[in-house]
Amino acid sequence: MSLLPVTRSSNPLRQLECAGQSPWLDDLHRSLIRHGELSRLIEEDGLKGMTSNPSIFERAIAETDEYDTKLKDLVGKGNLDDVSIYESLAVEDVRGAADLFRPVYEMSGKRDGYVSLEVSPHLANDTEKTTKEADRLWRLVERENLMVKIPGTKAGNVAVRQTIGSGINVNVTLLFSIEEYEAVVDAYLSGLEDLVAKGGDPSKVSSVASFFLSRIDLAVDKTLGGKVGKAAATSMVVDKVAIASAKLAYARYGALFSTPRWHALAKKGARAQRLLWASTSTKKESLPDTYYVDALVGPDTVNTMPPKTMNAFREHGKVDPYALGSEIMEAKQTLDALESLGISLSAITGNLLDDGVRKFSEAFDKLLGRIAEQRKHLASAQR
Repeated sequence: MSLLPVTRSSNPLRQLECAGQSPWLDDLHRSLIRHGELSRLIEEDGLKGMTSNPSIFERAIAETDEYDTKLKDLVGKGNLDDVSIYESLAVEDVRGAADLFRPVYEMSGKRDGYVSLEVSPHLANDTEKTTKEADRLWRLVERENLMVKIPGTKAGNVAVRQTIGSGINVNVTLLFSIEEYEAVVDAYLSGLEDLVAKGGDPSKVSSVASFFLSRIDLAVDKTLGGKVGKAAATSMVVDKVAIASAKLAYARYGALFSTPRWHALAKKGARAQRLLWASTSTKKESLPDTYYVDALVGPDTVNTMPPKTMNAFREHGKVDPYALGSEIMEAKQTLDALESLGISLSAITGNLLDDGVRKFSEAFDKLLGRIAEQRKHLASAQR
């Protein structure tokens, strides 16, 4: 979907910067880079970074002809498998986007200007392979403002520590619970401590912890479908658990990055690992289309929006710089109400993590399948 440029004077996306939040785009495809649209978004909207995933690349390859010429060239080499072809396409796009974001990266003191590329989701539960793959992608892309995406599984968190300890930027993805988030922060801090112990410079490393939102509320809705009674408690949780969880995670962020352990690292130049709000498009027509953006504006955070959500927020988003830090007691009451209904949030979020890994793996396989189809078609046409 194309994004609509707008003047700075009335642009809520621009206002996010004043509130301390960085807008990132959850999309990446070739024409966005080559036709000047990404440059316009950076200049006019104050866009600060980009995220990508296998689903985004699959749609770009399947639904456009942007990659046909490059695919023909790669197929013509005759010695590349589907994974190698995907990587050639993805790396070229990531490099192009990273180069356009380089001025943002430098002007922000390496706080922003990042582009994410995901480790194969099939490795989510394998620490050693994830760590090796993160290192390989880092060397392959050769851009300081790359963030390698690693899922926040138990094995992934160990890989996060090892990858941060090697001086590589990490976007920890698929977080759904405060407990998962706390484990990720510990992995990040431990990685920084490992890096410092080896004589590395922690000021050169950045990380975000990506907290997925709309999927939480959908899962709660599904679970509530089997419950009866307690109407008051139900009204307190419908469409409210994700935002409540995010607000409480942000409160934990403030506490976790105020400890003596953190201050010791900060004195050496380390950067706090910011929370990134992901899965911010609304999946229910009854909700405002900027629901997961308006409510979560706050300092030292990132919101990565798909194009449709970004367009909506640009047009009628509301920027309250205190939104994220407000109504904390109400957020706690929301989670208490969920528990009173006999619903385990930890069970829901655990299932969401497993399901997220499965869906990303399926998307990755679908992507490779799409490339295989294109490869066969192009090879046949060249005969």
